Amino acid sequence: MDPVTLLSFAAAFLVFAASPGPDNMTIVARTLSHGPASGLAYGAGMVVGILAVLVLAATGLAVVAQEMGALMTVLRYAGAAYLIWTGIRLWTAEPVLPAERAGGTRPGLAASVLAGLALNLGNPKMPLFYLALLPNVVGAALAPAQVAILAAVILAVEALVIGGHVLLAGRLRRALRTRAAVRRANRVAGGVMVGAGVAVVAAR
Repeated sequence: MDPVTLLSFAAAFLVFAASPGPDNMTIVARTLSHGPASGLAYGAGMVVGILAVLVLAATGLAVVAQEMGALMTVLRYAGAAYLIWTGIRLWTAEPVLPAERAGGTRPGLAASVLAGLALNLGNPKMPLFYLALLPNVVGAALAPAQVAILAAVILAVEALVIGGHVLLAGRLRRALRTRAAVRRANRVAGGVMVGAGVAVVAAR
């Protein structure tokens, strides 16, 4: 696979990954409300889902995955329900300063990972993205080594995109020094998460 092909794929995927959408909004919201670890955990689940769909598309199984409509729908709705439920809890939560939260309990990171995974496995646009992109950019057939190279490119791009969102949201979170500011941030983050869940449900 030549450098021009890799750069073309990287550029196309960067546009796809950095575009505003439920995933990026959720990463920001979780980082604001529960800290960088929560945002990174959601991002990790998201990346696992993206890589799984890449493997399916590269091996010609994406069409099969598309036929598993019921399972994909369940995954999407389960992930969306989790976002909406978490957003409502965040909206109604008592404000806790980040310094006070440091020694307290935190939401399980596993739940964030599973939410990111479920939403991306259940995303109906993901297989279509790969089916449209791979033949036009890298050819119809991919050897395992080429799939590994593309996976490395995806990891690098997502590290940049997810890391950037977490970094910016983390800086904003550290600026929250009063309970009133935390309450406003919680309600913004909760509203964003509810909106992201609704957007996932509305996606076709």
